[in-house]
Amino acid sequence: MFSSGCLRKSSKCCGKNNSGADHFLSLKMMKAGKPDLITVYSEEQCRQKCLHDFRCQAYSFKEDQRRAREKGPYTCYTWSDDLDNIQEFAQDGRDLYVRVPLSDIESTSRSCGTCGTNLVPYPLSTGQSCGDPLYSAFSCDNITAQLYFEPHMDRYRITSVNPEARTFTIQVNERFICMSEDLKKFSQQLDPWPFAVSSRCTGEQTDTPGSVGGKEVKIVWNDPKEPLCNSSKDCDWPHATCNSSSNGTTKCLCDSGFSWNSSNVSCSPAGVGNNVGGGGSLQKRQKVKPVYIIAPAVAAIFILVFGGLFYMRRQHGSRESTPEILDFRLYESEKRIKMWMDACQFEEKDKKGIEVPFFDLEIILQATNHFADENKLGRGGFGPVYKATFPGGQEIAVKRLLSGSGQGLEEFKNEVVLIAKLQHRNLVKLVGYCVKGDEKMLLYEYMPNKSLDSFIFDQTRCSLLTWEIRFEIILGITRGMLYLHQDSRLRIIHRDLKTSNVLLDEEMTPKISDFGLARIFEAKQTEASTQRVIGTYGYMSPEYALDGFFSFKSDVFSFGVVVLEIVSGRRNTCFYHSEGTLSLLTHVNTVHSLLLSFIFIHFLWPFSPNVLKLQLCRHGNYGMTIKHWT
Repeated sequence: MFSSGCLRKSSKCCGKNNSGADHFLSLKMMKAGKPDLITVYSEEQCRQKCLHDFRCQAYSFKEDQRRAREKGPYTCYTWSDDLDNIQEFAQDGRDLYVRVPLSDIESTSRSCGTCGTNLVPYPLSTGQSCGDPLYSAFSCDNITAQLYFEPHMDRYRITSVNPEARTFTIQVNERFICMSEDLKKFSQQLDPWPFAVSSRCTGEQTDTPGSVGGKEVKIVWNDPKEPLCNSSKDCDWPHATCNSSSNGTTKCLCDSGFSWNSSNVSCSPAGVGNNVGGGGSLQKRQKVKPVYIIAPAVAAIFILVFGGLFYMRRQHGSRESTPEILDFRLYESEKRIKMWMDACQFEEKDKKGIEVPFFDLEIILQATNHFADENKLGRGGFGPVYKATFPGGQEIAVKRLLSGSGQGLEEFKNEVVLIAKLQHRNLVKLVGYCVKGDEKMLLYEYMPNKSLDSFIFDQTRCSLLTWEIRFEIILGITRGMLYLHQDSRLRIIHRDLKTSNVLLDEEMTPKISDFGLARIFEAKQTEASTQRVIGTYGYMSPEYALDGFFSFKSDVFSFGVVVLEIVSGRRNTCFYHSEGTLSLLTHVNTVHSLLLSFIFIHFLWPFSPNVLKLQLCRHGNYGMTIKHWT
């Protein structure tokens, strides 16, 4: 799950061992950065090693069945750096145990703990043994580690919980219409519960990798009253006793001189905190004086009136002065982002809302040895790409904008906005950017295996790609495209998908790159047109190449061409044979024969896949037919 990131409530204490006051928060199906490897003989030993190392921030342990029969040893994965890049992956993630102080996650023993990446704070209840029964509209799927909100017979996926604001966000289906009868009916469904709609739905798709998309609605829960109890041991905070309340039920009522404070679920000295619990202490509560209500209301009206006048004056002044350049802080809708990208300027204030770090030009010059030729990785339409080595050994790819390139400026603005907002394991990760004068650069994670085309079209390196690896590469590209088209908040059409724009990391995981030509589609938009057809011939769909029409289907066409190239080992843009030029249809028929051969040999005939791999590389430039196997 992607969000703006996680912050620790308590600062990390370096050089001090707090093992006795620390706890491990269990997160299901997660991926983080590169871990350190330790040899252990049990999961408990792995946990203890992390617990007694003050640098250790998290650990992961998975028992191997073969090693279990041999009684170890096992590999314990630990992380010593801040976990600022955790992502949730339903298929390829591992169980991660993050180290946190007990005080950060346990305000009371009645809290329900965590469900996946979400903390379930008191009074929310996922079962009979935790939370407040009045708030028991939640459930946790232990298999998928997903938290759900279940009022009545409905079930909604919870994407985030904010204990401080006492709000949680649910995901509604795409048919849910914002600001209509749907929202009104939903609010009425919450009437019996201590919940209320906090804000109208966003109308945007979520950023969660692997989600089914949809809209989000934020819900707030009411302040909890004193919890019910059977005995005093149920009241696990000082100055509280299990006693009968005015309505006959037994509650954890505060002792004399103390009152219920719902903000920290405890009994505070009288006059401290708030007394919104409703049950009160054993003493009779005093009525709230009208002045305490009227004074804040008058102050609020005063602030709203003068704030509105100030806003109108500011808007009027901006229209009479320079043309408006949209502030990134308002760029939470597709329309505003598109308006900024269409602007022909890039000013200093535009940096404020970019969601990746800014790198100083001098640091980049040192890391690339002033863009020395030996550090040059390649060159594209945007400009050259260099390998940068920063202090500590971190390697980063630097994409440098060609000075004076109008197309390059548009690509830069596209990528610095889009990739910063898109987070998926099959999309290249934007590490940072640099803007100084005419110099504009984008910094990406370094891919040691470079691009996919450097493997499949090389007569030597293609033998390294087994059929299993090729299948995983195709599957990874599919996941990345599905995220762009359906699951991301900004629905994206790439428009330039090709093998040279698919990068491979050290584990041969494919990552889609180069979003310079990408276009944003609004929620209900399905197609668009342009008079400026740009892209790569051989990968462009016919309707786009001829008439300028593009849609999600355009990317699907390009993806199909990429799949053909991966399977055949032959470039789609170079259909030449000694007998003349081959059309795409002829090429597809050739590859179709190859696929039939592969299925027959790989699944129906006891034939070595290694022989098939060698045949693929040997005949990749000419296509492959049945006769090669007979």
